[in-house]
Amino acid sequence: MCPAALADTQNDVFADLNPEQRSAVEHGLGETSQDGHRPLLVIAGAGSGKTKTLASRVARLIQSGADPQRLLLLTFSRRAAGEMERRAGRVLHRALGLASTQAPPRFPWAGTFHSVGARLLREYAHRIGLAPNFTILDRADAEDLMGLQRQALGLAETTDRFPMKGTCLNIYSRVVNSEARLDQVLQEHFPWCFAVHDELKRLFKAYVEEKQHQQLLDYDDLLLYWSELMSDDTLAAELGERFQHVLVDEYQDTNRLQATILKRLKPRGDRLTVVGDDAQAIYSFRAAEVKNILEFPAQFDPPARVVALERNYRSTQTILDASNAVIAMARERHEKRLWTDKVSSELPHLVTVDDEARQAQWVADKVLERREQGLKLTRQAVLFRTSSHAAPLELELTRRNIPFVKFGGLKFLESTHVKDVLSVLRWAENPRGRLAGFRVAQLLPGFGPASARRLLDAMSPSADPAQALRDFEAPRAASASWAALRDLVLQLISGSSWPMDLEEAVQWYAPHLERLYDDAPVRLSDLEQITRIAQGYGSRERFLTELTLDPPDASSDESGVPSKDEDYLILSTIHSAKGQEWNAVYLLNCVDGCMPSDLSTGAQAQIEEERRLLYVAMTRAKDHLAVMVPQRFYVTQQTRNGDRHLYASVSRFLPGKVVRHFEKVGPANQAQAPLPELVKPAMDVAAKLRKAWD
Repeated sequence: MCPAALADTQNDVFADLNPEQRSAVEHGLGETSQDGHRPLLVIAGAGSGKTKTLASRVARLIQSGADPQRLLLLTFSRRAAGEMERRAGRVLHRALGLASTQAPPRFPWAGTFHSVGARLLREYAHRIGLAPNFTILDRADAEDLMGLQRQALGLAETTDRFPMKGTCLNIYSRVVNSEARLDQVLQEHFPWCFAVHDELKRLFKAYVEEKQHQQLLDYDDLLLYWSELMSDDTLAAELGERFQHVLVDEYQDTNRLQATILKRLKPRGDRLTVVGDDAQAIYSFRAAEVKNILEFPAQFDPPARVVALERNYRSTQTILDASNAVIAMARERHEKRLWTDKVSSELPHLVTVDDEARQAQWVADKVLERREQGLKLTRQAVLFRTSSHAAPLELELTRRNIPFVKFGGLKFLESTHVKDVLSVLRWAENPRGRLAGFRVAQLLPGFGPASARRLLDAMSPSADPAQALRDFEAPRAASASWAALRDLVLQLISGSSWPMDLEEAVQWYAPHLERLYDDAPVRLSDLEQITRIAQGYGSRERFLTELTLDPPDASSDESGVPSKDEDYLILSTIHSAKGQEWNAVYLLNCVDGCMPSDLSTGAQAQIEEERRLLYVAMTRAKDHLAVMVPQRFYVTQQTRNGDRHLYASVSRFLPGKVVRHFEKVGPANQAQAPLPELVKPAMDVAAKLRKAWD
């Protein structure tokens, strides 16, 4: 294609980008660019077309000669990676003048940090002393393995209270992802566990040794081993050269370990693009570190170029004015101010109500009112800081027959029957994986824990697992069912015929499903659904890896969705709502003690994250926003005097200079009025009692 034709095509394809988006897309390209291969930080405000910009940059890089096979696209969910690939493909179709029947280039290295890490580790396993057929533990299995080591070391029998297996895994995960010492993590995040520092250190050592013995990696190991791989200068240079361009989405959600991987991959920052918004950094409980994005420019010499996307395509200007005012009070942030040409005279509402019951009634009334005006329930959402905050509203919605869905349903991998079938495949993939084998063996009638341990001991690392299966003598009561399982596992070990492997595992499991569960037909539909999902994967190993790292959201009961054709209201925590948008948003309990949560005010960094949570909630709204302020909360059995009311004040994140961007609804002055004298003593103990609200 001649230069003039290419320019015309480019102008046509990227014509709908605004100047800031175009600047980010064109960074480092063209003869006139002064930036060369400097790293690029795109601060993408809420609703500013982040995905469109990133997809367009990918297309532009390929149009300029980049090899799609050498582009590394890192995201935080498989869906996000798929959406990025689809949108970049659509732009490339137009940019390269491809016919509609021609498939655009594929991006084999588009995925989550963990899925990409898993692929690289399997490829480089022989060079770092790792068994290439390692099994990846999901969260539940990792907890179980931690629990087994906890028992083996006698820590469960100590006279003092020892952390449960889930807490132990949380501590271990925080240490790995934050690259901090155990004592630091305990002091900052788990102070009640500091007394057992030495015992935890022993436990974690045993946990690591057992994983290595069984050729297992947990979720955090995928990043840890990748980082260790990159600590070798030769391997780091090899991978740095392999990936010509690296682009990272949602960079504000990265932890220190992920930032370390990127720095080792591109130590000078050349051809590195990261996109994110520090104002939407709300995942510190997952060890995400907002400093990664705040300090990114200064990590390189010369510093990274920063492009801010401030034009919002979602919300009205009045909603943006209120949201800008909230985040402007943050102590540290990349400067930006969201704006839009979407004009509206309707201010967001600050709604003062007597209590949580009146809050529920007000929201239900307004939801129905807007429904009658033509706004479907699915275009309205109620958001809250903590799931329990929605309890009074759920009762009110049920009483008034308003259908709703509360985000956070049962995940596939949390379903017992799905875990059973996947364990069959995992055991065949890694016959030395004791957790999977232990689970599968005990599905057989007459096959107890002692027999399962005897079987797994026979399949020790020094033994031939297939021969050990053939030689094993099962308990007499389980001899018939054992033969069927043995033959299945031997067949799966000898050679994978994907996806027939999964179908055969389900076929073997079906009689056990009917024996174990009264609702076997419902559970069987889950297994049929996961069998359909398996069709999209090229191998058993890839299927198990991807399903573990990014499982489907829910089992076939749709997590409470009333009907596929029925309208329903959305209820969601703010964390689950990130990345979503609705025409009308109602935010519950915007009072001190709930927003910010009393459990998140121990340090300034926690308070700042609570402020960002409020900002994220507000910027989900397109046309209508209502921030609810209940005046009192009913707390039960908190004092020797029995049940009582606690009085609340509007959130500290909504001082006067922010509130002026709202229209006050209800007895607005009541929130600021002095409380009656007889109520004041209750305020002295309010901080202790507010935990009941969470």
